Amino acid sequence: MSPIKIEVNNFVNLSPVDICSRILDTNEWKNFEGYFFLPGIEKAEFEKRTDSLFGSRIKVTNKDGSTHIEEIIEWDENRKVAFRFQEFDSQLKKFTSHFIEEWYFTLSGSGTAISRIMIMYPKNNYGSILLKLISILMKKALKKNLEQLKQDSTK
Repeated sequence: MSPIKIEVNNFVNLSPVDICSRILDTNEWKNFEGYFFLPGIEKAEFEKRTDSLFGSRIKVTNKDGSTHIEEIIEWDENRKVAFRFQEFDSQLKKFTSHFIEEWYFTLSGSGTAISRIMIMYPKNNYGSILLKLISILMKKALKKNLEQLKQDSTK
């Protein structure tokens, strides 16, 4: 099965280190509101936090009651951070093995250009169809979330 990839970009008036600090503040994760039937985040909390952050695990509870784990698989506060979404407890586990989310940072003038990429890995043909539909909503949700970060950075 071919993975499904989406990308959103924006510019914020924050440094990469400031962005990463917000990412590590799990209270900020509630700002991800989802889109249409794609649920937003109700709460997020570290299940395991390592000194290097690599391998840290964050348990996410969505507004529909479903949960999953986001594991930090790359952490470079100046360039890139990446997460592996896994251990879905919803019906999604029948259709996908995992998602990878990558944040790329490029310093530019008074802030940072962000490129946020989500790659979804279907398990089967049904998963491929479902994830293509979810990717449309996820792209809108990620775009909305980055726009909110941009607005917050100008306050």
